[in-house]
Amino acid sequence: VQLQASGGGLVQAGDSLRLSCANAKRTFSNNAVGWFRQAPGKEREFVAAIGWKGRFTSYSDSVKGRFTISRDNSKNTVSLQMNDLKPDDTALYYCAVARGSSPTPRRGDYNYWGQGTLVTVSS
Repeated sequence: VQLQASGGGLVQAGDSLRLSCANAKRTFSNNAVGWFRQAPGKEREFVAAIGWKGRFTSYSDSVKGRFTISRDNSKNTVSLQMNDLKPDDTALYYCAVARGSSPTPRRGDYNYWGQGTLVTVSS
């Protein structure tokens, strides 16, 4: 599985960005997919996850109400719409494929990781 995360960039506080996660070589339509982020000097933390059918989602408290995760299994992509961005959202964002089909916030439940896309939010 080769995951490619894209869509990061430099924005101002209050702006929006849409991240995408794609896997060109193998489908992950039967697996949950999650987004994590890691800010400089901090641990990698859970952001959002979506189940294999897209029916169930999970969000960290820090992004709930501002971020929306979605997936299109026909295109083998998962997206993260990020609205009302804040400087604390600045981080390298990773997408990851879980072993199972249900959304989970636990890093250990994910066995495939992309290389990350950088999001920088200025105040």
